[in-house]
Amino acid sequence: MRAIDITSPGGPEALEWREVPDPRPEQGEVVVEVAAAGVNRADVHQRRGRYDPPPGAPAYPGLEVSGVVAEVGDGVEGFEPGDRVCALLAGGGYAERVAVPWQQLMPVPDGVSLVRAAALPEVACTVWSNVFMLARLRRGETLLVHGGASGIGTFAVQLAKALGSRVVTTVGLAEKARRLIELGADEVVNYREEDFADRLRADVILDIIGAGYLAANIRALNTGGRLVIIGLQGGAKAELDLGALLAKRASVHGTTLRARPADEKGAIVRSVVDNVWPLVSAGAIRPVVYAEVPMAEAADAHRMLDSGDHIGKILLVR
Repeated sequence: MRAIDITSPGGPEALEWREVPDPRPEQGEVVVEVAAAGVNRADVHQRRGRYDPPPGAPAYPGLEVSGVVAEVGDGVEGFEPGDRVCALLAGGGYAERVAVPWQQLMPVPDGVSLVRAAALPEVACTVWSNVFMLARLRRGETLLVHGGASGIGTFAVQLAKALGSRVVTTVGLAEKARRLIELGADEVVNYREEDFADRLRADVILDIIGAGYLAANIRALNTGGRLVIIGLQGGAKAELDLGALLAKRASVHGTTLRARPADEKGAIVRSVVDNVWPLVSAGAIRPVVYAEVPMAEAADAHRMLDSGDHIGKILLVR
C-alpha cells in the first residue's frame, strides 16, 4: 500500500507519499480501507519531530480515519468486512489502509457521508471525554472554548449548545467570529483586540494554549470552575497562582487522548456513540470541513493548517 511517511523532521515538504508494507490485523484488530483521514495539530507536531507515536503505533501520522472494514482479526466483536466505519487511531491514518483495535471503531452516523465522517472521531472523542466525562459540564453552565474555529472548537460549540449550555469562545479573525455565531456561540472575543478574561466568565474552559493562557484562564473561571488543558500551543511552563485557584474552589486538569490504552479509548468511543452520535444523526451537530485535499498532497494540507486561516477540519481524501 501507500502511506504518507515523514522523511525527516521538518516542514510540510518532509511528508512523502510512498510504498510501505501492508498492515495485517493482529488479535482484536481490523484493517480499514481508508476513504479519508483527518488532519490534526498533533500531526504537525509529529512532522516536526516533537510528538512521537506511542509504542506499537504506526510511524505514519494520522489520528482518525473513515472507510470500510477490509479484514477482521481474531477476537473482534461487532464488525465485519464491508462495514462503513470511522475510527480513532494512535497513528497511521495517512495511508491507504490502517489496522486499528476494534474497540476504537464507530459506525458512520446517519446523514454523514463516508468521507466527511473522517472529521468526527478525534474531535468528538476529545470534546466529549474532556468537557462532559471529565469536567461534567451541565445544562445551563457556560463553556469557554479557546481556538473556537478549530475542528475541536467548532464541534465543542455545537455539542455544548445542543446539550443546553451557554458557549463563549475566542478567535483571532472577524470571519471566524461570524461563523461561530452561526454555529451557535453566544459570545465571541477576538483575542487580538481584547483580553478575554476581562469579559468572559465560564464554568468549564477547554484550552489548547497551555502556559500562555493559564493566569487568564484562572481569572475567567467562575467559582467551582474546571479548567481542562488539552494543548500546549502557548508553552508548557507557567506559574500558577494557587491562592486564586483556592479562592475559586476551582480545578485544573491536563489530559491527552492519543497514548491512552485501547480499553480506555474504547470506553470513550462507546460513550460517544451512545450520547453524541444521535445528535449528529439528527442534524443538531454537523462536521465542519474547510477543505478536502488528495492524500498524496498532504504537504498542502499541512500548509493550510500551519496558516491558521482554516475554519473546521481539513481532510485528506483517497
